[in-house]
Amino acid sequence: MRSLVAFICLAQLLSWAAARSPVPPVRDPNCDDLDVEQAALAAVQYVNNNHRHGYKYTLNQVDKARVYQRRPSGEIYLLEIDLLETTCHVLDPTPLENCTVRQLAEHAVEGDCDVSVLKVDNQLIVTNAKCESSPDSAEDVHKICPNCPLLAPLNDTKVVHAVDAALTAFNAQNHSNYFKLLEISRAQYSPLQSSVYTEFVTVPTDCAPTGVTDPAACNPLPNQHGFCKATLTEKAGGGEDVAATCTVFAAAPDVPAPQPDGAGPSPGPAVAAGPAVALGPLLVDAPAVLPAKPILSHLPHHDLRHSIVGGGSFESASGERGLNAGPVAPGPVAPGPGPAAAAIPLCPGRIRHFKV
Repeated sequence: MRSLVAFICLAQLLSWAAARSPVPPVRDPNCDDLDVEQAALAAVQYVNNNHRHGYKYTLNQVDKARVYQRRPSGEIYLLEIDLLETTCHVLDPTPLENCTVRQLAEHAVEGDCDVSVLKVDNQLIVTNAKCESSPDSAEDVHKICPNCPLLAPLNDTKVVHAVDAALTAFNAQNHSNYFKLLEISRAQYSPLQSSVYTEFVTVPTDCAPTGVTDPAACNPLPNQHGFCKATLTEKAGGGEDVAATCTVFAAAPDVPAPQPDGAGPSPGPAVAAGPAVALGPLLVDAPAVLPAKPILSHLPHHDLRHSIVGGGSFESASGERGLNAGPVAPGPVAPGPGPAAAAIPLCPGRIRHFKV
């Protein structure tokens, strides 16, 4: 009997000691841990929801990860992540998982982000994101593909001319509206073929497709955009050929986004909808006010540094996006005693596509 009482007392003492044990204020998890990957994917979704020009990005690698305890509850993940540009424009309704990563021979673009993600009650809330992006170097592209075309400045006169010619050809087709240029998204020179390849975004207007003498007087229609790919080739004997294909898609109305406890409802990202396309959350809302003039950058791409809008802080909930983290699988079980093995680096994590 005395042994039983002693055992119960010991169990209660151990339970009390465990309850009083402080939670570590900071931890450095493995960059490939499931909870870290979930936080990184939430950050990628935030980036794609908050940059307005260019293309969607996908996660390539988690470089660094540190987790802080947050009082009274939750954790804050501070991450450094590498992204890769896809071939889907940010206004394209295609879900991110179905977007193709732009390959090295196509002159790949890499994004680098420092993000903070709050996890509380199994919800992931991106509180801050600071990103920049840059194309692969011309030297590296030509190492793997000597004759591949390189990116050109988006405001180059040849690029602008090629886009104007392609848009004129597109408007000459049988459409119900006149389309205006919204953004030049990508351009590449092909010296061997004396051609310029461009990708650009258009917007339909309330003008008829023919007889437009003053495009500035044409008002853009709300929540509709077109994405075009075109090639202008100079003929050997003079003149030029233009080939253009465009896809038009629309944006659905705003839907409420999940909010942390105590926060009021706020509009979530609009989801672009198209025929026979599955809706997904990794899309951006269309700009509320379209620019008066087309977006022309002196750079060969739309840098994330200048394109991301919004962004909150640890002290404010403004700009946050709530995501359901879903059930978290248990982590790996620590191995028992055994022969010593080489230490596995915690970070950086695995490369999902390729290194730029």
